[in-house]
Amino acid sequence: MYPQPQLNRLAAHKVALRRGIARRRAQCAEAAARIAQPIEWLDRMLALVLRISPLVKFAAVPLGFLAMRTVFPRRKILGSLLSWSPLVFGAVRGMRSVIRTPRRNS
Repeated sequence: MYPQPQLNRLAAHKVALRRGIARRRAQCAEAAARIAQPIEWLDRMLALVLRISPLVKFAAVPLGFLAMRTVFPRRKILGSLLSWSPLVFGAVRGMRSVIRTPRRNS
């Protein structure tokens, strides 16, 4: 059906296309590996944080008080706000839960 020179030209074109596809595939794999490096680092850090998390909960309060003493030697407005913030956040969270619960009609 096709003459031999056209078939040879099509075969050469096919080989060139396959080479281009293989080259592009390798470039995409390399780019994906480069993009995945920060994600891999974040995943490792998240695993570390989750592993250390129970210890951090126990150490957070004393470390917070120590940091407040070093950063704010005298209690000023910001120091007072930081010391009362857990109580305020707890109250706000409680108020939100009360507001969100549906009322029963008696």
